[in-house]
Amino acid sequence: MSKYSKQFRMTTEERQRRTFSEELKRKLVREIQEKRTTISQVCRAHEVTDKSVYRWIELYSQKAKPTRTIVESKSDTSKILALQKRIAELERLVGQKQIMIDFKDKMIDLAEEAYQVDIKKKFGTEP
Repeated sequence: MSKYSKQFRMTTEERQRRTFSEELKRKLVREIQEKRTTISQVCRAHEVTDKSVYRWIELYSQKAKPTRTIVESKSDTSKILALQKRIAELERLVGQKQIMIDFKDKMIDLAEEAYQVDIKKKFGTEP
């Protein structure tokens, strides 16, 4: 770094208060895209971070940004809807079956209490 550049180097506070015109930003982005200058050269010349320059490129770039298009046929959409409906129906049936199992377990417990008989089989024990 030369004496000249050290003498005119800005402090952090001075750099934080600066604003660049939109026109200058567009000009610098155009120069980068036309490969007349590089990002690092712009950073050094204007004492800005590369993050700022990349932000400028994103904002003021002439290139069209790629867009994603999802193509889905009607049959795919109808299949998805039919499968979602089928899942909901199966979940409802599982819920009903669980209620029936809980009801039967409760009935067995009540019968064991009322008749003082062990109705449930105890697995792992020999008769």
